Amino acid sequence: MHLSANISMLFKELPMLDRFAAARAAGFDWVEIQFPYQFDLADLIAAKTEARTEVVMINLPPGDLAAGDVGLTAVAGREAEYRVAVELACDYAAGLGVSKINSLSGRASTPSRQEALDVAIHNLRHAADTFAKMEIDVMVEPVSPAVVPGFFLTDLRSACELVAAVDRPNIGILFDLFHMQQTEASLVAAVKQAGAAIGHVQFADVPGRHEPGTGEVDFDAAFAALREIGFTGGVGAEYNATGPTEESLAWMQRFPGWAEEPA
Repeated sequence: MHLSANISMLFKELPMLDRFAAARAAGFDWVEIQFPYQFDLADLIAAKTEARTEVVMINLPPGDLAAGDVGLTAVAGREAEYRVAVELACDYAAGLGVSKINSLSGRASTPSRQEALDVAIHNLRHAADTFAKMEIDVMVEPVSPAVVPGFFLTDLRSACELVAAVDRPNIGILFDLFHMQQTEASLVAAVKQAGAAIGHVQFADVPGRHEPGTGEVDFDAAFAALREIGFTGGVGAEYNATGPTEESLAWMQRFPGWAEEPA
């Protein structure tokens, strides 16, 4: 497993372009950015190059965040906007060299779950086929409805069914321990249920979405389950630090033990 820092949530005490170097100095050589589109692409490329970091994942543009949008994937009537979002993400993904794109489902605009599901399948096939040409994987992320009320994709079973229905080799699940701890009966069982469909992992403790050690998540057990299923991909720290980010990183001393089988 390879650790990354989500610099949309970590190092928020610094301007975005300074967070690459801060992450590198703290021991991260991979970073993630939720929505890089408000920043000039050339500036982001320069910052990541100077810091000697790799950007592993970004999200698709989510629509109008200020108006309450949290993704477009399952939103009927906005398929054209979704395709524009894919085009913009292609530009940023190519420039930043990302290997994963997260396509947030958003809030369904129709009371028919089947209609929203059909829209999501159609949109995700378009995204997967487009990004396959760039050797980029597309992620779908189940999100706790307690965190984002009305979100379409809210549990692991639905995410697994969606991935199967899209039926593309470059689509997988973004398995966020923070959300899965809240929506699934057992985090360990959920890891094993998702299995090879997991394409990327993120984490924060529950409740509060803070650093490991501040809540109830059993990280030792969760990572042991990830090792058991043979997961070797990216693992993103995506949490709100309880203080300055650098003071929240004591858990990093434990990460090698989480990521690798004991000798």
